[in-house]
Amino acid sequence: MSLKSESQIPRRRWRIAFLLGLGVLVNYFDRVNLSVSQAALYTTFGISSITFGYLSSAYNWTYALCQLPIGVILDKFGIRRVGRISTFLWSVASFAAAIATSVNGLFGARLLLGIGEAPIFPSSAKAVGLWFPNQERSFATALFDSAAKFAPAVGVPLIGMLLLRIGWRWSFAATGVISILYFLLFSRVYRDPKDDTLLTEAERNHIEQGQAPDSVIGSEEPPLSIATLLRQRKVLGMVLGFGGYNYVFYMLLYWLPGYLSMSLHLDLTHSFLYTSFPWLIATVADLAIGGLLADALIQRGWNASRVRKTILVGGTTCGLGILGAASVHSPLPALLWISLSIGGLSAASAVGWSMPSLIAPRSSVGSVGGIINFSNQVSGIAASIITGYVVQALHSFAWAFGISAAYLAIGILSYIFLLGKIEPMFPAAA
Repeated sequence: MSLKSESQIPRRRWRIAFLLGLGVLVNYFDRVNLSVSQAALYTTFGISSITFGYLSSAYNWTYALCQLPIGVILDKFGIRRVGRISTFLWSVASFAAAIATSVNGLFGARLLLGIGEAPIFPSSAKAVGLWFPNQERSFATALFDSAAKFAPAVGVPLIGMLLLRIGWRWSFAATGVISILYFLLFSRVYRDPKDDTLLTEAERNHIEQGQAPDSVIGSEEPPLSIATLLRQRKVLGMVLGFGGYNYVFYMLLYWLPGYLSMSLHLDLTHSFLYTSFPWLIATVADLAIGGLLADALIQRGWNASRVRKTILVGGTTCGLGILGAASVHSPLPALLWISLSIGGLSAASAVGWSMPSLIAPRSSVGSVGGIINFSNQVSGIAASIITGYVVQALHSFAWAFGISAAYLAIGILSYIFLLGKIEPMFPAAA
């Protein structure tokens, strides 16, 4: 299809992509609220760094436990039905946190938040697989994946200023209101392509023609079992590789403001403002490298597997820059090393979240996304708790950063030797 004819195709699919990105943005406002409130929670409830580590991981516990069943549920009941329920639940969880009168109450609210937000990434990955041809999936994926980085970039300073002015409870209530508004928007707008009456025949053909090479098993085929999928080398490669990324991601998501204030002795206002810089770099890298560059190279005829594999491995290797932040004692070099790390990882993560729809049969994309995200959340749990213990014992983040770099090294090797060529796992079924 010529560039001219492509430019004439309606772009409803991109409206869906922006809707998914907005959902992740709202989703992560709820998550970063806790890191912004760290000092206030220390004062309100008298907790320690260890307790905060467990509290920040509470969300990931239920989120992780839901990942394997949520993939199956998504494949069975569909994105719209599951998405409406989940967005309502995470809205309730934000309001519950705002009125919590004890640490146990706050734990309960975070556990509910994990349940409500569990489908967001598997469902977004599945939606991209349904709505986009293969050659457009990297940027479509980057739109929702980059929102996870843009949320702390804008959310930490905005929520931080709100917290300093009116208190941490009202900051949680504010994100609850935003979540309810997104619930109403998602319920009104989202449909699968087969159910969307506003999708034109021209755009439908464009989507289906681009999906044909990767539709190795038709949508009428039953989903593969979790056990079968777990035996696939490509799935295991993504589990370990993406797990390393998520360890660093959650460590920085929950602990970066604390690192800046405790290790570099910044006041709360500056720690909130400085936190946004690495996340802005991450947002740009996600969109520009993991999204636009990947799609542009593939559309120009470059080998699709080689392009995606290079970004996965190269971006994760840049993540090792977290080691540089372990030995510095001033904000500028620390932010530069952290920006290199999370920027590279973010470029890789955009490609990583396109993997379920590229390697799995269409009937099992949700399940593969759930498996990968289960590994991600186990890594997030470990990052929150281990960092809490290390900081409490050593009063330093150096060892915490070193542990994350070791996990990344394992992930790099997994991408190289287990993931292999990025192609469908069951080509014989084509």
